[in-house]
Amino acid sequence: MRKLRVAIVAPSLRILGGQGVQAQRLVEAWRNDADVDAWLVPVNPLPPGPLWRAVKVKYLRTLATEATYLALLLRELRRADIVHVFSAAYSSFLLAPLPAMLVARAFGRPVILNYRSGQAPEHLRRSRIARAAIAKVDRTIVPSQFLVDVFSSFGFSAVPVPNVVDPVSFSFRERYPLRPRLLSTRNFEPLYNVGCTLRAFAIVQQRWPEAELTLVGGGSLDRELRSLARELGLRRVTFAGRVAPKDIAAQYAAHDLYVQSPNIDNMPTSILEAFASGLPVVATNAGGVPAILTDGTHGLLVPRDDHRALADRIVRLLEQPAMARDLARNAHATCQAYTWPRVRDQWLSHYREVLGEPTPTSLVAALGSP
Repeated sequence: MRKLRVAIVAPSLRILGGQGVQAQRLVEAWRNDADVDAWLVPVNPLPPGPLWRAVKVKYLRTLATEATYLALLLRELRRADIVHVFSAAYSSFLLAPLPAMLVARAFGRPVILNYRSGQAPEHLRRSRIARAAIAKVDRTIVPSQFLVDVFSSFGFSAVPVPNVVDPVSFSFRERYPLRPRLLSTRNFEPLYNVGCTLRAFAIVQQRWPEAELTLVGGGSLDRELRSLARELGLRRVTFAGRVAPKDIAAQYAAHDLYVQSPNIDNMPTSILEAFASGLPVVATNAGGVPAILTDGTHGLLVPRDDHRALADRIVRLLEQPAMARDLARNAHATCQAYTWPRVRDQWLSHYREVLGEPTPTSLVAALGSP
């Protein structure tokens, strides 16, 4: 069978976030593969040097970036067999996935929409444009059963292909004894509710004065969260800023508990990375999190925006390290489902199916038939 040319339209790592990380992992995983030649078409390209330097006004910079992006789409999608489009919600959908979908259609290329936002319920309800565009793609693929169910409620078919985690980069280590060194790696945006983590840590620190918390990330609430930490009188809180994907494993390795408290979420790569690293996890039960973390089996879940419950579960693990160790072991055992060898054939089958070509499964069935 021929080698497929796949244009992966997604944020580059200039935007540090889950989409960029997963897109980069896909591109790297397909490198030197016998079946797929994949490359990144960044939704956030840098405009030509003189133009970029001359533009100082925020919205003009957006227009300059969008013009550069459209030119890139016209050049790159023409040579693809399949256009694999990563998608978030709201304005991001209009600025990045939608133009790629339209250009792909103009060239007659099949489109796989890889929708990844936990904001899907509200986005699909509010946006007629999004619903109309999604209805015309060749296949919608999502990272979690949560989003499969959301799309089904709007009459759309979606299939799950999970996020990828590299168990080699995130090496497993048991935390015993378990130290009160907490880590959060969610960006400082309203939907991730990092303030809830800070309020929970204030309670934890009353019980464990030596407790430490590292916040990896950045965003619009940076100043507000730093102010909240001061108001709560917190000690040993480190705002580490944004950390490049190549360096993030060291953050997991240096800590003993992983905590996150989003109000909206899908299938966070951060939890899978914590699983792979051996960190017990305490998280809110937002979106698709319960699909990968069963409460009491792979970690502990609490209601959204309940900092007291979050603190209670953190303290419970610190006081019961044997339970924390068992949870971490169970969580690590699930990681094989998110490794590239397990995920690769799923993507390859979807690529070939939208082109109407035989898949590995169909070939095996054909060879086995009389």
